[in-house]
Amino acid sequence: MNDLRNYGITAAIVLLTVIAVLLSYWDNLVNPWTRDGQVRAEIIQITPRVSGPLVDLPVVDNQFVRTGNLLFEIDPRTFQATYDQRRAELDSTGDDVEALAKQVQSAQAGVAVAEAGLEQARTLVAEAEATIEKNQAEYLRQQEMLPKKATSQKAVDRAKANYAVAVEQRKASVAGIGQAQASLAQAEAALAEARAQLGAVGDANADIRQAQAALRQAELDLEFTRVRAPVDGYVTNLNLRTGSFAVANQPALALVDVSSYWVDGFFKETQVAEIRSGDDARVTLMGYPDQPISGHVDSMGWGIAQQDGSTGFELLPNVNPSFDWIRLAQRVPVRIELGELPDGVELRVGTTASVLVKTGTAEGGGGSGKEAQAENR
Repeated sequence: MNDLRNYGITAAIVLLTVIAVLLSYWDNLVNPWTRDGQVRAEIIQITPRVSGPLVDLPVVDNQFVRTGNLLFEIDPRTFQATYDQRRAELDSTGDDVEALAKQVQSAQAGVAVAEAGLEQARTLVAEAEATIEKNQAEYLRQQEMLPKKATSQKAVDRAKANYAVAVEQRKASVAGIGQAQASLAQAEAALAEARAQLGAVGDANADIRQAQAALRQAELDLEFTRVRAPVDGYVTNLNLRTGSFAVANQPALALVDVSSYWVDGFFKETQVAEIRSGDDARVTLMGYPDQPISGHVDSMGWGIAQQDGSTGFELLPNVNPSFDWIRLAQRVPVRIELGELPDGVELRVGTTASVLVKTGTAEGGGGSGKEAQAENR
């Protein structure tokens, strides 16, 4: 009887164990889990825009900095001198443009004088023609009166002389019109030349805009000597010292953006069919095994690097040997956005994490893996 009861207890224990194993296996199929996870964050490479020796380095390695905090300063004296020079050049250009504007005004006055001279010459011609007409009429009248003894020969001769003088005066006035026209053309040419040298007026002037642009570039270079933190984060891999030479467009240090942490979970390709964006996830850091972090699936990767077929020695493809009866599943990265961190938990880029995804928990959960991939798109 006792043996039968012992057998029954043993069978129950075995059955419960089998059930527990099957439930665990089923849970792993429904809610994929991986120990291959890694904490990630956006790493900003702090790169100076100008070159020069460092004169101030107020931060130390692994220090936390706020947005706008000074990271380092490059010797500004050379850039200050360039800025002062560009400012002086702008002032000089403004003086030159003002002088050219006055030349334009002078040329405009010259054109006005020449136009007045031309108008005066035309008036003189009109007056001469009127005088000719009057003197001619008087001369004819005197000639008609002479046979009648109503006038003297002296009066006739005087009228003839007056008529001849008026004709000559008209010739002189006509010549004056030609001279006035030539003077006007010369004045207009001088005005056109002065306007061409001046160009546009005011801030639209090309020389002024060029000088302003050069000054702005010098001002920016001077500002670039003070390199500040673009985001809140941790200074990492600081190998600079005061006096080190910073090279433009060459990264000087790294800054870990504290607002950008996420976890990449690398799941087997056989596990991702039912994972979709929005599914709840639980992340357990190796350094904090008793403080899991809640999160959700943000997205899944659409490709991984291929080792077989990549170019190798002498442009030949690399092919790794494998056993025909063993097929290793590839790992697909799944990005997990983290929720609120438990007290005392600190995230560090590159640390190890385990990730559990609860499939079917996204809004509108369920559906096929193809539908999930469509939603991921």
